[in-house]
Amino acid sequence: MSIPSEQLILERFMKLSIAAAVATIGLKSLAAYLTGSVGFLSDALESGVNLVAAVVGFIALRIAAKPADDNHQFGHGKAEYVSALVEGAMVFVAAALIIYTAAERLLDPRPLDQPGVGLALSLLASALNLVVGLALLRYGKQYRSATLSADGHHLLTDVWTSVGVLVGIVAVALTDWLWLDPLIAFAVGINILWTGYRLLQSSLRSLLSEALPKEETDAIDALLSEEEDKHGVSFTSRRTIASGRQRLVYLTMEVPGQWSVLSSHGVADEVEEAVDKLFPGAEVFIHVEPAGVRHRRIMRMF
Repeated sequence: MSIPSEQLILERFMKLSIAAAVATIGLKSLAAYLTGSVGFLSDALESGVNLVAAVVGFIALRIAAKPADDNHQFGHGKAEYVSALVEGAMVFVAAALIIYTAAERLLDPRPLDQPGVGLALSLLASALNLVVGLALLRYGKQYRSATLSADGHHLLTDVWTSVGVLVGIVAVALTDWLWLDPLIAFAVGINILWTGYRLLQSSLRSLLSEALPKEETDAIDALLSEEEDKHGVSFTSRRTIASGRQRLVYLTMEVPGQWSVLSSHGVADEVEEAVDKLFPGAEVFIHVEPAGVRHRRIMRMF
């Protein structure tokens, strides 16, 4: 079975992220080895987390692309949220390692060797992460991929981490205050903890069947208003769910009581096609009721 072009694009970007992580681990590890800087070491540790997260993300994309089956009748789209959860957890692990290493070095400061070489290597790694991170964010938003977006945010956080480390190394070289190196590393660890928290928060919200973004629900509401005017029906219940890249739309459509099943079905089909044209691939579920039935049902309850 051929793989859809969108899926191929997403997988290529995750492969790019994996390659970038491998390259930055090498550059930052070399910088840490040559300089003896715990700041550079903390930066290399975060890139190690990037690699693990990118591999997990690639696997999640593959799983999310699987078609619906008997055991997953609405598809596997939420696998991408699991990937983002794993990435958030890995960020916490990296932060703990960085904070531990920084605290150890703060108690036992050491001079830095060849800071100029370390700075050059770290700058190269940061430039690579910046380019790849921006690309992941752009295409993650375009294709509504939680995996690409989470990985892009993580890479850009890595860039800011590297900037902080670079500032610290320059400050150490200029002032000879050795305690600045572990202090910067400690601050990096705290910043990464915050990033991990935001990733976990976002992923948990999505796993709890969060609605589509407001701009998308507004577009659906506008379309349904047009359909109401066009066909003389009304939509009394509108619910949406974001499931990875998949959109699920649940509607209750009230039609004139004298309409036949065939007529109601025909209008429902037109509405489904209109939503699919607005958001290609969206799954639309329409429950048809005679107009006023729900109101009479509620009145009988009192």
